[in-house]
Amino acid sequence: MLQEFKKYSISEINMPSYYSMRDAPMHKLGIGTTHKMKSVISGVFLPIMLHREYTLSEKIIIWRGKFLTTKTYDLWNKLVATDLTKKVQRLDIPVYFFHGIYDYTVSYSLAKDYFEELQVPMKGFYTFEQSAHSPLFEEPKKMQHILQEDVLVGVNNLADTK
Repeated sequence: MLQEFKKYSISEINMPSYYSMRDAPMHKLGIGTTHKMKSVISGVFLPIMLHREYTLSEKIIIWRGKFLTTKTYDLWNKLVATDLTKKVQRLDIPVYFFHGIYDYTVSYSLAKDYFEELQVPMKGFYTFEQSAHSPLFEEPKKMQHILQEDVLVGVNNLADTK
């Protein structure tokens, strides 16, 4: 699967056109930010702004970062052109992947392929069956359970794949 994706050059993608065509269809299909999202305001902006765990300055930083990442095409091109499978093949820390099955912002199968290749002392891949790109907001109880029972104690007992 990774080889299939790599055949496209980032220079072949016109980023403004790509963004204008990507977001609305992905959200309508439930494969973008959240599986049941109707708008960026109700699906992302309000949940982040209402989260008590973030300070006001952190909330502003999140949106500033999102804007700069997606509107700064040089940075976006570098991000997309960076092949993590070549650049980061080994880490000396535990690694946890949280992935919504409906996520097409970050391909589920590509993430799973990378997870399989990544060499680390301990790893866990957690699939969220009712989520797209934001399992933290879509399945918060499952996320909290995994964080408390696995991540905080340094195990991968609840992982789908180890």
